[in-house]
Amino acid sequence: MEEPKIKTNSARAWLLAARPKTLSGAAVPVMIGVAIALSDCQYYDDGVFNPMAALLCLLFAWIMQIDANLVNDFFDFLRGADATETRLGPRRACAQGWVTLDAMKRAIALTTCAACVVGLPLVFYGGLEMLFVGVACVVGCFIYTTHLSYLGLGDLLVLLFFGVVPVCCCYYIQLHTLTATVVVASVACGLVVDTLLLVNNFRDRDNDRDAGKITLVVRMGETASLWMYLAVGVAACAMGTVLWADGHFLAFVLPMIYLILHYYTYLKIKRINRGKALNLCLGETARNIFIYGLTVAVGILL
Repeated sequence: MEEPKIKTNSARAWLLAARPKTLSGAAVPVMIGVAIALSDCQYYDDGVFNPMAALLCLLFAWIMQIDANLVNDFFDFLRGADATETRLGPRRACAQGWVTLDAMKRAIALTTCAACVVGLPLVFYGGLEMLFVGVACVVGCFIYTTHLSYLGLGDLLVLLFFGVVPVCCCYYIQLHTLTATVVVASVACGLVVDTLLLVNNFRDRDNDRDAGKITLVVRMGETASLWMYLAVGVAACAMGTVLWADGHFLAFVLPMIYLILHYYTYLKIKRINRGKALNLCLGETARNIFIYGLTVAVGILL
């Protein structure tokens, strides 16, 4: 059955370009940082949890995720990394002609400005240092697709901007301090989110190599990349011992649900190995990441 034609620059075209399914991944570090801050408020004399600041953190994360998706769509198309005849992953808006290049440029500018408008009030809650964090997020959004993802450094940016930066900042905005527990939790979160990039790059390893996109998977090879996918999930759960030591036993135990699902997804990736069928594993990995964030956050609050 032929798929219905998508009208150029239509609402459906923009919805597909924004990739709303990725928003759950952007929410996970915010969930964890906010949960730890909410739990720790009781230990500070002036500790008062601010729901508005938490909401702004979530909105900023979501808008920046959409911005990153649009930037990725635009620049990968310009570099020929989204060739429709060889692409294995979900189709991209520019490559399919769903969104024109000029319209995409305007959308990138709009979402970047919207993120700045939403993020600017966080300076009021967290101080001027939040301004530098916001600038770093915007710069990271652009250099990921244009440079670092082609040099095998995309995983490092995921660790920073989907782990360390959002978890630590969500906590710092609330309590104006950081603890070793928060830092370890932020690294663990970044590792878990990176599994999505790993399976994505594992699926695209042949096309990326041909396009000159030397991702970490391309550098490491098939076998080592599979082991890394499994190892980062295990390492993240092992880091949960720090939360246990800090009095959050359930925040260590509940994520074992994630670890079981992560292991079965690893087995499926290993079995499928190549082709579009790996998109099923991409969806499972996104589900697993959300379950990790939910179990950690619930474990901390309980």
